[in-house]
Amino acid sequence: MEPPPESPQETPTMADTAAEFLSLIGLKELEWCLFAETLAVVAMGAQPRDKAEGQCWMAAQWAPYQGEGEPVQSCILVQTRFRGKQDGVPVSSTLKAYVTWQLETLEQEEQECLELRPHPTEKRTHVVSHQHGMTVSKTLQEGEPEPQCQSFCYSRAKLRGLLLEGASLLLLRVLARRHTMPPNLVFPAMDTEGNLCTSSYSALGIQRQAVGSAETEVFVIERAVHSSSGASTVWHSSFLPNGRLAQLMQIGSPVLMVLQDESILSKSGRFEPQLPFPKEPLDWEEDIQLYSWFLDRKDELQLSHAAYLQQHPEVRALLSDFLQALLFQQPHDPISFAAEFFAHQRPIRSPFASTGAASPVPSSPPANSK
Repeated sequence: MEPPPESPQETPTMADTAAEFLSLIGLKELEWCLFAETLAVVAMGAQPRDKAEGQCWMAAQWAPYQGEGEPVQSCILVQTRFRGKQDGVPVSSTLKAYVTWQLETLEQEEQECLELRPHPTEKRTHVVSHQHGMTVSKTLQEGEPEPQCQSFCYSRAKLRGLLLEGASLLLLRVLARRHTMPPNLVFPAMDTEGNLCTSSYSALGIQRQAVGSAETEVFVIERAVHSSSGASTVWHSSFLPNGRLAQLMQIGSPVLMVLQDESILSKSGRFEPQLPFPKEPLDWEEDIQLYSWFLDRKDELQLSHAAYLQQHPEVRALLSDFLQALLFQQPHDPISFAAEFFAHQRPIRSPFASTGAASPVPSSPPANSK
């Protein structure tokens, strides 16, 4: 299958300049950019405290990667998740990319879902780099019919300086922490259809924006992807001094992604040199590895608890007896009542055995008692 037409703007001079710029990014600079962050998705024009209509999560961390027939190497795993609404229809998207510290993409997969019933649409684009170049595979699923699949390749000579979506997130964080960037910063890129195109980056300067109920200075960067069809998609990203996003907006979109957690703001709120080793608060829910451990431990405990209850059915009978007694007596001090109740319990041999045990609930006297 013939590859799609390439952008006429992709010239060797531009590619060489892009590759040289990326080669000058230091490893330490990238390590500062390995963190997770969450933005709330709100309607355009919403107030800072308005209820979110969705969520956007972005993270980068070191991870092992092994290509087909190649040894394992350490690279940066970039992941994003978005969920919101478009014209009232639920929309979600995910991105997973393995990127070298020179911002070369080894593998990337993007998925977009439009939950339009009864015919939901799912589009998936998978890109993988190999010794001969890069293979792009596209899948489109509309409703129940078989998915439409397409695959094509680009030679390695055409990929010099190429900056894909996952690598772009890292570059934006680097530029934001530098608080400055050269003019006319352009890179070879790839649009949502897998066609080669260009992406440009330009600084819009330092502005003041709201974060929750506070206001702070942000460094705003405009990123535009110029597709081979001539259309451009433009984003404005507002960054805090530590490289975290305060706001992300796609020009022409009815929704806005904003930071609502004011605790992330720096104390000064100004752009100042960063300390070599700043103290970062531990937010385990935003840490991919810690959150994964939490989910694993949660599942392990749930299975353990369920197994214990299955092995000891008398526990449910005991709790049922106690709840019945509590609701019948309705004591003013339920804690003391519980202590007295369980102090008089005997071993339970059947679901009804505990009813004959001594209990703080008074029993009715026999009818013939005097």
